[in-house]
Amino acid sequence: MKDFVYITGHKNPDSDSICSAIAYSELKNKTSNLKTIPIRLGAINRETQFILDYFKVEAPQLIETVKTQVSDLNIDNTVPISPNISVKSAWTIMKKHGVKTLPVVDENDSLLGVVSLSNLTSNYMDIWDNYILSKSGTKMENIIDTLSAKPLYMNEKDPKLKGKIIIAALAPNEVKNSVDKDDMVICGNREDSQITAIENKASILIITGNHSVKENIIELAKANSCSIITTPHDTFTASRLLIQSIPVKYVMTKNNVVGFNTEDFVEDIKEIMLETRYRSYPVTDKENKVVGSISRYHLISENRKKVILVDHNETSQSVHGLEDAELLEIIDHHRIADIQTGLPVYFRNEPVGSTATIVATMFFENGIRPSRKIAGLLSAAIISDTLLFKSPTSTEIDKFMLNRLKEIANINVEEFAKQMFKAGTSLEGKTPEEIFNQDFKCFTINDYKIGVSQVGTMYIESFLPIKESMLKLMDTICKEQKFNILMLMVTDILNGGSELLVSGNDKEIVEKAFNIKLTEPYVYLPDVVSRKKQIIPPITTAINA
Repeated sequence: MKDFVYITGHKNPDSDSICSAIAYSELKNKTSNLKTIPIRLGAINRETQFILDYFKVEAPQLIETVKTQVSDLNIDNTVPISPNISVKSAWTIMKKHGVKTLPVVDENDSLLGVVSLSNLTSNYMDIWDNYILSKSGTKMENIIDTLSAKPLYMNEKDPKLKGKIIIAALAPNEVKNSVDKDDMVICGNREDSQITAIENKASILIITGNHSVKENIIELAKANSCSIITTPHDTFTASRLLIQSIPVKYVMTKNNVVGFNTEDFVEDIKEIMLETRYRSYPVTDKENKVVGSISRYHLISENRKKVILVDHNETSQSVHGLEDAELLEIIDHHRIADIQTGLPVYFRNEPVGSTATIVATMFFENGIRPSRKIAGLLSAAIISDTLLFKSPTSTEIDKFMLNRLKEIANINVEEFAKQMFKAGTSLEGKTPEEIFNQDFKCFTINDYKIGVSQVGTMYIESFLPIKESMLKLMDTICKEQKFNILMLMVTDILNGGSELLVSGNDKEIVEKAFNIKLTEPYVYLPDVVSRKKQIIPPITTAINA
């Protein structure tokens, strides 16, 4: 998908991240020449799945990285060949297309091997065995094609070639001593040599110079199951070309073939190319079907993936491989963090409660009325991120935009919010790992690594049975991933407060930030419901103090 622009929210995506990516993709496709697709960087949580199901919208595709892959390059179209075509045919195809390597595939286009110009020339130079046609499994049709021959009689009983190649240039008695059963005999228009070869049970008689063959000779050939073909070439040329009728499978490279997959990363294949230094390499897709070939010069003008970020602008929260991609835009409502770009980009950052509010504003700024589905997604995202305006991040702009969108989406905001929060906040059946990771963000503040997860619930008491297990999990994550502070906000949506669980060696920063004493690794913070506005700012102030 090298022609697309990916629009993505942050890792462990919440409803705002997913819904804003989908909506902004629709807006960009309507207002620009870009072809965009929304993607996600993690699993869909229960709340977001409820929203998508309610408005009958498919979840964005899961993408793990935007590092440049072989599929992003303008690789060469290739001409896969059958393993049974002749060496001469392969050589003709190479000359026609100006290539020196061809992939060899089976009937399903799956890669079997590669044949190169060096394979053809070196093997041709090494062939001095007059049993080469039988050893290589050459088929009669290859011989006819290579010699531009015309069949006069074809023995269908046993078409398999078994004998050696003989040129009947000697006297008939000498030919008799030279030709054995199943041999392939090249001769001119001498009838006595033709008869002798047939009577000696030759399997094929190749008549050169386009000479006619008498009917009695053909009848004798039929009686002795000897095929007869005529070629316009002289004896020297026919004998030289005959070797070129062997199938490419006999000379191709089939072991330790160096090739690449469309999913391979460019940074990985560079090293392999430097070590092997072949002219070109076959490229296959996920099903091992050949889709083209690649050479070193393709790496010079590699096409980086194009990305637009929504609902974040922090490297640790963004897609893997972002540094290798071309960042075009950022649409966000969080603090300005650490993402750097090589060129100027469109960056829209507003102090509102939801990225969806900004995206909705951009629809109306462009004179575009969002569809019912998109209006529904944007409404749900605003409700989710502002906790139906209980969050201190809420603004009058969020309220105004939700009032405008709800009419298009045809929803009762209060009833929809209750259903959405009920579907999304149930902790039943979830493991501590699932709960902790469903909305987790990592922040770097003055070399301090801070992790904050948030889970909302309408029944905070339902969290009590797994509280100790969660604290143990957080201690493990803190040690393994070297966090200075790790926090989990269990937010009471109905009453507007959060139970804050804390792990890490720098808990005094939390104490300083909220003017509390952590006698236990948890504390209830009344009226604190926003990670963005009520957790990160005081933590930042405490670290910088």
